[in-house]
Amino acid sequence: MKLASTIVFVLLLFNSEINAQITKENYKFSDDIELYMEKDTVSWRFQYGATYYSISGNYKKALQTWDKTMSKIPSITAQDSAYFKSFKPQDAKKYILNRSKNEKLIILNEAHNNSRHRVFTTSLLKGLYKNGYRFLGMEMIQDSLLNERKFMIQEAGIAYTNESQSANLIREAIKIGFTLFEYDNGNYKTGKDREIGQAENIARIMIQNPNAKFLIHCGYDHLNEGIPGIKQWEKAMAARVNDLTGVNPFTIDQIPGSEKGDLKFNSPYIQLANIKKPSVMLNAKGEIYNGKINTKRADCTLIFPISTYTNERPDWLKLEGMRKPFTVPTQAIATFPVLVFAYHDNEFDQNGVPADVVEITDKKQNIDLILEKGNYRIIVKNRSYKTIQNYAIKIK
Repeated sequence: MKLASTIVFVLLLFNSEINAQITKENYKFSDDIELYMEKDTVSWRFQYGATYYSISGNYKKALQTWDKTMSKIPSITAQDSAYFKSFKPQDAKKYILNRSKNEKLIILNEAHNNSRHRVFTTSLLKGLYKNGYRFLGMEMIQDSLLNERKFMIQEAGIAYTNESQSANLIREAIKIGFTLFEYDNGNYKTGKDREIGQAENIARIMIQNPNAKFLIHCGYDHLNEGIPGIKQWEKAMAARVNDLTGVNPFTIDQIPGSEKGDLKFNSPYIQLANIKKPSVMLNAKGEIYNGKINTKRADCTLIFPISTYTNERPDWLKLEGMRKPFTVPTQAIATFPVLVFAYHDNEFDQNGVPADVVEITDKKQNIDLILEKGNYRIIVKNRSYKTIQNYAIKIK
């Protein structure tokens, strides 16, 4: 209860406070993030830090920083272990896309400091569109011009949309043909009001488009179909959408089966699953694993393998080969550290969100930007956040 309440409290404050922290830059050097966490005394400073690491392209540090106050060493009972072992792993993407043919509403969640969740949702988009899905609702969107502009800009939305993988998810969805819509745009007084408002906004779009299929990408416990961790909510958004529309959503929980920054905090189920790709777990009856016995939180719990890295970037960023690595040349850079940004060429002048960003700490460091095919503007900023390089590249 205390953990969940802390998360929700931070998320409610985040948009109004976090952009005032450290500097006015959206993308920050590690030293500035660490300095902020050292100086500030608020209990949620590590959550701020983890989110800033995520926005600045440092997946590993985002997880490690979150662990400082939000993770604990897990344990499972012998009964839970035996129950889990009755399930066998299946490719999550294939399972979800096949099941989506007979669903009308799919809800996936994310941890806001974990860009892997956004990349997995991105991997589903083409298959879901093929299976009839046309609307994508995202908790983080607050941008009425998004479908017209077709990409995020830094001054629109909330802080999370400045993270490259959220912007890539949005850009890819619009390119495929999805209509994106915002649903978390109220001036809520309580958490319960927020759940009701979210559900009413989603239900309104569904009722207006009765023959359409919908994908919702939300945060944390909003997908909970049972009793939410925040008891004051009474019901979370997903359960309330069901009440309002009569449509039972297929809910997919990405969080419990995701790696932590320190292996000791990982769910034991990750090791028990022994997988090499994101998986769902099915038993001999075709039933899908969704957590502890008799849980009603979500229909499905994803299990992710431990990340592997090439040139300091997680391999899943390559999106099954759809994106290519570009090793940043450092020979002409005189002083370090630097932040390196890759902007879609037509987005840079409009203050778009970079397709990728990395921090390089010394000349000998080999580190890749991970980019889909296209033309890009590379911007290199020095420690004072001044642009010292600006050049074009093409990814073939």
